[in-house]
Amino acid sequence: MKVSVKWVDGVCFVGESETGHAVVLDGAQEMGGRNIGMRPMEMLLIGMGGCTSFDVVTILKKARQKISDCVAEIQAERANEIPKVFTKIHVHFAVTGDQLNPAQVERAIKLSAEKYCSASIMLGKACEITHDFEIKQVSFE
Repeated sequence: MKVSVKWVDGVCFVGESETGHAVVLDGAQEMGGRNIGMRPMEMLLIGMGGCTSFDVVTILKKARQKISDCVAEIQAERANEIPKVFTKIHVHFAVTGDQLNPAQVERAIKLSAEKYCSASIMLGKACEITHDFEIKQVSFE
């Protein structure tokens, strides 16, 4: 996997993946930024959220669960001192579907956290990561 990050100006950068997708990264105005893009640490959390959500949805579909939506809301705490690494990350999954089995949802989250999500497993070596979930019932009929 290869990516490139090109400096634009101030503390604004454009990251591009080898698959041709691009994202703008920028800092707060007090850091010399113009606030026109996400912060790099926000991108790190979004990457982890995307990775674990991908797993959870895929696992639930393979388990023949009738899933219609999955939202991962992530809150993180950071150290006060530089480097301001993440010290705690909490992922709350809101999973929507028709007659979802709570045990299957819990299993999917656990499999992602412990076996499949490279981003979560890597970040988990540096900080505590916790998970919980809620199920929102909708009828497909």
